[in-house]
Parts: sequence; structure tokens; C-alpha cells
Amino acid sequence: MPSLHHQACALKQRERQAQIDALPTAYSAPLSDEEEKIHALPLSRLVSECKSGSVAPNNVLSAYGKKTLRAHHLTNCITDFMFEESLEIPAFVDYISAGESDAGSLNVSIRDCPLLGVPVSLKDTVDVAGHDTTLGLSRNVNHPVPTSAPLVRMLQDAGAILHVKTAVPAALIAIETESDVFGRTTNPYNTAHAVGASTGGGAALLACGGSKIEIATDIGGSARIPAHFCGIWGLKGSVGRFPSWGTRSSMMGLESVQILAAPMAGSLADLEEFWKRVVSMKPWTYDFTCVPLPWQNVDLQVEGRKLKWGVIWEDGICEPSPACKRSLSLVVNALKSQGHEVVDFSPPNVAEFLKLGYQLVFSDGGVQMRDGGLPGETLNAPLKGTIGLLGLPRFVKNIMAYFSRATDPFYASLVQVMYPKTVLEDRALVARRDEFRGAWHERWTEENLDFVLTVPHPLPALENGTGERASLISTGYTFLFNLLDYTAGVLPVTFVDKATDALPAGFMTSPKYNRMNSIAKGAYSVYDAEKMHGLPLGVQISGRRMEEEKVLEGMKVIEAALKLAGTPFVPKVLV
Repeated sequence: MPSLHHQACALKQRERQAQIDALPTAYSAPLSDEEEKIHALPLSRLVSECKSGSVAPNNVLSAYGKKTLRAHHLTNCITDFMFEESLEIPAFVDYISAGESDAGSLNVSIRDCPLLGVPVSLKDTVDVAGHDTTLGLSRNVNHPVPTSAPLVRMLQDAGAILHVKTAVPAALIAIETESDVFGRTTNPYNTAHAVGASTGGGAALLACGGSKIEIATDIGGSARIPAHFCGIWGLKGSVGRFPSWGTRSSMMGLESVQILAAPMAGSLADLEEFWKRVVSMKPWTYDFTCVPLPWQNVDLQVEGRKLKWGVIWEDGICEPSPACKRSLSLVVNALKSQGHEVVDFSPPNVAEFLKLGYQLVFSDGGVQMRDGGLPGETLNAPLKGTIGLLGLPRFVKNIMAYFSRATDPFYASLVQVMYPKTVLEDRALVARRDEFRGAWHERWTEENLDFVLTVPHPLPALENGTGERASLISTGYTFLFNLLDYTAGVLPVTFVDKATDALPAGFMTSPKYNRMNSIAKGAYSVYDAEKMHGLPLGVQISGRRMEEEKVLEGMKVIEAALKLAGTPFVPKVLV
């Protein structure tokens, strides 16, 4: 007899297939000319057209539903189809399109909906009443939640079309999106490669044009790494700026590095409009965790002043691959050509700060994630390896550290500190975290920086199944800004080029490679510019706490500089 785990996986897969089979055949047809026009509308124009009555929400759903179904067939990115019920909200019940009646008959409440007709997908960590919130784990199958997250209720009040939930890896902490419940999600640019994690399904869907906005979550790069891998835009705010209550985690109750909701989009204009319109809804009246901070208008381009950008070229753990370093260099050179000041930034010891952060995240010894699934559940290899390390007796880890200290001091020091922490040890780590935050603040202020630039990850999208060699520790470039609670965004810049971005001949036997720590060697072992040719490459931009508006403006400055340099990013039509 199949185990409870296998029964739950089979049940969920049958349920998802039944949802697909029940869709009208029209969703399998090509987009009509009218639907192509609707799909091409930016978010602001789409809302205006819906409010005027010239575009009906059901026609929007038809266009995006077709793209969604194609995206799912290509990448396996959807966990829950909610097409029909997405229109069963008050904003749409009495909706009258201009084609059926006079547009003036649209009621006032509809005209006040700031996201009317905007397709928004939800990561399968966001509670929607009547649906499972799986976290990619079989234990959560067939346990529909009774109430929706405040964020969901707010989006419904705003008139958004919440049409799907998107795939996540089992227990979330990963750099590939795969679970026993839903299988593997693949990159639409090259299905032999990964989408990142944990918002991999949402990133794939956005890259294929199946949604305007994805509600991601982020604790160490879960929105920004998939954005980098899939050529889209994402912005992680500071804790309290964007409504996050009712989004679930495999580490519920963790406060030292808080998980938060973070929107992603298929364009920078859509991302900014969405942020602005969400804040206009006064999210603090829905979600008690939100800070009552209205939108602050910032326009760095009109001001015309030249900005100061600090660049962190490497985090002291894993040097960026040639492709990712080139992407960052393109941005640096483009900004310099426009007269901006760009300087190398050397903040307080990044590697030590990250090592402290990994201890905070795994202070429970990985027990919550280890016990989150049913017996037989497959966790991703990097997470499984980390939990295994945490479970080793400390004397064994001391022996491991002793024998590796001479050749790999970082790994040796990491092994020794990765053990379950007592309450007092955890509090001491939080106190040290705040000391690092204070040192960062002082250094940033001394340098008088506007922004800091880094790569989002040392690698482009990994080849499927290579996450274990790349390791969770390679995510330090994004995790850093969660530890700081700084605002950070990712935007696409260019694509991998197999000739330009290849490693030098003999690199894997060179002195430089031999000097690398085991984390970096593992990452470089999966780097292959030829296999990665054509995959997107992004850059990460950070401001300080609560500077969401300023970071969005900084992203605009980067895009404008790249355009003037003759190297704008042009997304590809994938489905």
C-alpha cells in the first residue's frame, strides 16, 4: 500500500490535472488579435482600460489564462488553477463592459479599484481561503486554509485577478524548484536549467507572460534569485513595508531574519505601479505588521544630480562567474558613462556577517524543515546536506574542521558553528547581527552612498540537478540584504554568451581555482558558459531600510544608462 506521502502527492497531482482538464478548450487556442493587444498593455493602462469599460476582466483572464496554460505546459510552474473563482469577487460581480452597455454605468466602487483587472499570481505560500498552502510538502495537501491572508483580501478589494498559485520547492529553502508533490519547474529560456528558488514557479510564469505580478516571499533571495535566473524584475522591501501576514514559511516564528512578501513583475514600470498602488490601499489597515508609511515620490532623473554607487564585487565566499561579473560590469560602465560616481565598496566583513546569518536561520538545527513533511518526503539535496551537517555530533564537526582548516579556513569555521543554538546563544547572535548592522550604517554614511550594486548570485541559472554542488551558501549576495533589512531589487541586464563568458583554458587546474574554498569550487564546478548560453543575467541594487521608492528610481537610472549605452535588456517571447 502506498505511504501517506505518496498518496498525498498522487492526490494533489490528480487534483491539478482535473483543474486543467476542466478548463474550457478556448484556453488552449492561440491568443486572438484583441487578446494580444490586451496582453501588451502595461499595468497602468490595463487598469485604465478596465475602469473605462473598454476592456472587461474576463477578456483579460482569457488572454493571461492562455499564456498561463502554455507556461505550465513548458515549465510545470502552476500548483493551483483558480481561473473561474478569480472573477467571483465584489469588484467584478456587477461589472458591465463598454461593449455591453454605456461605460458610464460602471459603479463608483469599481472606478476606485487601483488594480482592476490586473492578473496577480500567488506563490504557494500565500493563504487563499478554500485552497491548500502546500510549501511544496505533502503534509499540507488536502488541508485547505479557512481564511485568506490580509494581502489576498486587499488585492481582491483592489480588483486584482488572482488566477493561480505557483510552484515552490519542498520546504522552500533551495536554489532549484522541485518537490515530490509537484515535480520540477524548469527555466523557460532553457528547460534543462533551473528557475531558482523558492519563487521559481512565479518567475517562470512571469517570464512567459502568464501574469502581470507575482506575490513572492523572500528570506534569503527567494524572489531575487529567480528574477536573475529568469530575466524579470523583483523588489524586496524592508520588514513592515509590504503586507506579509498570512504568508507561510517552513520556519514559522523565526524573527531574527524575517520572511516577507516581495512582488515580482515582467517589467520595471509594472513593478513600480504595483508597489505604488498597493501602498495607496493603506495596507496597514489590512495587515497589522505593516508600517503606516505612505508612498514617497522620488525622481532622481528629473533632479539630474549624479549619484554615488558602491560596488561589492565579491562577498568573500564565492567570486562571481565570468558571466555574472560581466553583467555587473556592464551596469558599472553604463553608469560611469553618464557621469555617475561608481566606487568599490568594502563594507565590514561580509563573510563573517553571512556566517552569523546562517546560524540564525538554522538555529533550531533545521528541525522545523526536517519535520515539515511526511515520512518519505524528499528534500532538496543542498537542504538535506545542511540538515545532515547540523545533526552531526559537535566533536565530529570539530574533527572535520581540524583537518580542513589549513586548506579551507572558511569551511572549517562554518562547520564548527553550525549546530542547534540555545536561547541565550541565539540572543547573542542577534546582538552581533545588530552590531554588524550598525557598522554597515556607519560605513555607508561615511562613503555617502546612494546605492550598492552586486551580482544577485555567482552563477546564471543552474543546470537541473546541480544545486547540491552549488550549495545554499552561494546565495550570500542576496541573503546579505535580508540580514541588514535593506531594500534590494533585481533587474535583468543581458544574456550569457558562450564565447565571451567562458572560463579561461585550464582554469579548473589553475592556482586561482586551487585557492578557492570548497563553496566556490562547488559553484564553479557547475558553471558552463556553453550550456548556459542565452540565459538571462541580472544585477542587484540595494538602498537602505524603507527606501523602496528610491531603489525603484535607481533601477530606472540603470535601465536608462544601459539604453544610452546601446545595451538595453530585451526580454524574449517564450510562449
